Parts: sequence; structure tokens; C-alpha cells
Amino acid sequence: MKLPTLRVSVLLLGAFLVLCGLSEFVYGMKLGGVYDILGTHNSVEIDSLALFAVEEHNKKENSLLEFARVLKAKEQVVAGKLYYLTMEASDAGKRKIYEAKVWVKPWMNFKQLEEFKLVRDISPFTTSDLGVKKGR
Repeated sequence: MKLPTLRVSVLLLGAFLVLCGLSEFVYGMKLGGVYDILGTHNSVEIDSLALFAVEEHNKKENSLLEFARVLKAKEQVVAGKLYYLTMEASDAGKRKIYEAKVWVKPWMNFKQLEEFKLVRDISPFTTSDLGVKKGR
């Protein structure tokens, strides 16, 4: 490699490293890090990803889960984006919490369910949940 080409390569590498450091400073993010998505309760995009995850799970497992709502969402920039979704869904009328990972590459029209798992059942409401006290 000639000396001028080496200098250009070193300058480009330095510029890249500075930009990576600036992205962390300006946006508070590290490349490849996992970050909360704000405003997930009203996000059509996040809801559609969660619905996609439930539908894909239903196809693979021959089940009939019904998507209810997204509780929490995170994203990670990879080759595209990896979304970590915590959602509520109904299984035979019982509410349950699930976690899913969905990988998206929009420029390739690619969307894939990477993981889907049950976290816990949600206990049904009791009179104490409604503020009713027994014996009164």
C-alpha cells in the first residue's frame, strides 16, 4: 500500500471512530445496543410487529392466541432491526404475557419471528382488585 493511500485509510478510520463516539454522545446510544422504544402504547408500527409475531407463532404452533396489546418494546440495530416485544395475548380466554423477538430488514421486505415465549399468566381479577372489601 502506498503512503498516501495509507494516510487516507487512517483518516477514514479515524473519522468513522469519531462518528461512532459522537452518536453515543449525541443520541446516548452505542451501536448495536438495545434501547427502549418510547411511546409504544400508541405505535401502529409496533402493534403491527406484535400482531405479526402472534400470527407467526399461531402458524408454527397451530395455536389460537389473540393479540391484546404491547406492554413494552425495545429495538437493536443489527443488519436491520431486532425488536424485543413484551405483549399481552389471550389463550383460550386467559390473559398471558409473552415475549417475542422480530427481525426486520425493510429494504429487503424481510420480517422474521426469531423467538416467542410465554412469560407468565395474568391472574383473573378478584374483588380486591376492584377495591371491594369483603364483609361490608
